[in-house]
Amino acid sequence: EFAEVEQMLKEAEKLYGPYRWERYDLIVLPPSFPFGGMENPRLTFATPTILAGDRSLVSLVAHELAHSWSGNLVTNATWNDFWLNEGFTVYFEQRIMEAVYGLDYAEMLAQLSRKDLLEAIEEYRASGTLPDTRLKADLAGRDPDEGVSAIAYDKGYFFLRFLEEMVGREVWDAFLKTYFEKHAFSTMTTEAFLDYMEKALFEANNISYNATEIADWIYGEGLPESLPEVRATRFEKLDTLLANYTTSTEVDYSAWSTHETLYFLRGLPAQKLTANGMLAHLDQALGLTQSGNSEIFTVWGQIAIENGYEPAYAAIQDFLVRTGRRKFLTPLYTAMKAQGTEGLARARDIYTQARPNYHYVSVNSIDKLLGWPYEAAQ
Repeated sequence: EFAEVEQMLKEAEKLYGPYRWERYDLIVLPPSFPFGGMENPRLTFATPTILAGDRSLVSLVAHELAHSWSGNLVTNATWNDFWLNEGFTVYFEQRIMEAVYGLDYAEMLAQLSRKDLLEAIEEYRASGTLPDTRLKADLAGRDPDEGVSAIAYDKGYFFLRFLEEMVGREVWDAFLKTYFEKHAFSTMTTEAFLDYMEKALFEANNISYNATEIADWIYGEGLPESLPEVRATRFEKLDTLLANYTTSTEVDYSAWSTHETLYFLRGLPAQKLTANGMLAHLDQALGLTQSGNSEIFTVWGQIAIENGYEPAYAAIQDFLVRTGRRKFLTPLYTAMKAQGTEGLARARDIYTQARPNYHYVSVNSIDKLLGWPYEAAQ
C-alpha cells in the first residue's frame, strides 16, 4: 500500500525544497483513531481505513507528507489562520499526486474537492452561518475544532490554485519554494503571508493584481467568481453516462478508478435508484456492499440507508462497529437518524454496541447526534 511513498517524497522535494526532518515514517493506528492522519514531524499517524488494498486512498499519505512543509515547517500562528496549514497542504498534496499519478488522476481529486466545497457552502448558507465561510476565520470564544472544515482545506486549496493560474506555475513554484525556505521553523499569520506575497510574488515579478479580488478570497463570504474550474476528462465521460444510465446500460466497471466510482455514485439521481432494481444491480456490478474501500462503502451505505436497501444493513452495522474514523461514522449515523423513529432506533442500537470502540473525538460528535445517553441511562 505504501510502495510509492519514497517517490512521493522525492517529488515533494523537487517542488518545494529538501525534507527537513531527517526521517519519514508512518504508523497505522488501531481502528479507533478518529482521523485520517496526523502530521507529527517524522512520524505520520494514519487510519487503518487507508488500507484499501489497491493504493487508491494514498492521497492521504501525500497530504500528511506535505504537512512536513506546510504545517510543520511553517505553522499557522493562530487557529484563525488554520487555512495556512490545510489549504497549502491540500494544494501540495494535489501537486504530489499529479507528479506521481499524472494530471488526469489529480484533476479527479480536484473535482471531488470542488464538489465537496460547493456542497459545504450550500450547507453554511442553509444554516445561516455564511460568515464561517471566510478563509480567515473568527474563532474567538469558540472551539477551534469548528474551524476544521472544507473552508480551510478546499477553499484554501482553490485560493492557491487561483494564484497559480494568475501568475503561472513556474513563477508560483519558485515563490512557494522560497516561502518555505525563508520562513522555516516559524509561524505565520494570514496578514503576514499577504504582505510577503505582495512583495515576493507580485512586486518581485512585476505582476499586477486586483487587491479587492484577493481580499474577497480571504475575508469574503461564500466563493468568489474567480473560483477555478477543474477539467476532469474522465468525469466528463461519467456525466454523459449518468444522463442516460439504466440497468441495461453496458459499462466496463472494472476499468473505473475509486474516484470514478465515487463520482458516479454521488451523481446518480435519487429517482433512478429505486427503479428497475437499480440498487441490486449496482451492488452486484460494483461489489459495493462487500467493498473494502471505506470511501466507497460510506457513500454506498448512505444510498442504501436512504433507499431502504436491506441487503446492505448487516455490512453497514459491521462497518460502524469496527471503524472509528469520524469522517465515515457521521454520515452513516446521520442517514439512519433521518429515516425517522425506526432509523433512529437502529442507529442507537448499533451505537450502543460500537461506542466502546470509539475515540473520544468520535464519541463526542456521535453522542450529540444521537442524544446519548438514551436507553442505556434508563
